[in-house]
Amino acid sequence: MATAAEAGAALSASPRDPHSYRLLFRFALLNIVALALLLVAWAHGLVDRAFEADRTRFVAVIAVVFVAGLLTVLWRVFWTSREINRARRFDPGVPSRAAAFVAQTAGKDAQSRQTLALALRLELSQNITIVRHLGSSLVFLGLIGTVIGFIIALSGVDPELAGEAEQIGPMVSALISGMSTALTTTLVGGILNIWIMANHQLLATGTVRLINTIVALGEDRASA
Repeated sequence: MATAAEAGAALSASPRDPHSYRLLFRFALLNIVALALLLVAWAHGLVDRAFEADRTRFVAVIAVVFVAGLLTVLWRVFWTSREINRARRFDPGVPSRAAAFVAQTAGKDAQSRQTLALALRLELSQNITIVRHLGSSLVFLGLIGTVIGFIIALSGVDPELAGEAEQIGPMVSALISGMSTALTTTLVGGILNIWIMANHQLLATGTVRLINTIVALGEDRASA
């Protein structure tokens, strides 16, 4: 994880580069807006209702996975922003992904550089797939919660006892509880998936920018 000194440096833009850490600021803006909407929902009691409606606590599991995904995005966004800046202000004495790529391509022919550039694209693209997987897992967890909710709802219904008045109340209660779990987990999983995938798209855009910056730098150095 980033040290306190690195985190502080991330917030200071360089006068030589007006776009310094732009990706990090976009991440902050996106999630501030999302958190503001979450606070509005909480103020109206919607968040509490979501947790109370799910007696299986499956909503809490979805929330934990979401937080893990958001923290992963934060680290990847910080790292990507830092590497973009190091590539733009290239200094061979400063360890960076750009410095490593320039060292690899030094003295190589055009075809070898293209191969190394492709390997770089695959490597950096692979680094952000975990975010997409975590986002997809939120949808799957929501679907699992839906199935669990239907199981709870149907397990409380006994057709043979449907004609007995004293059994109607417990069966209706089980049905409502199960349906609450099913609908709540589906809704929460879907909403949090949208949140994570918006961050993934932001990170993917930054990753493409990083790749292009490093590859262009390597070509400039090779032709110099």
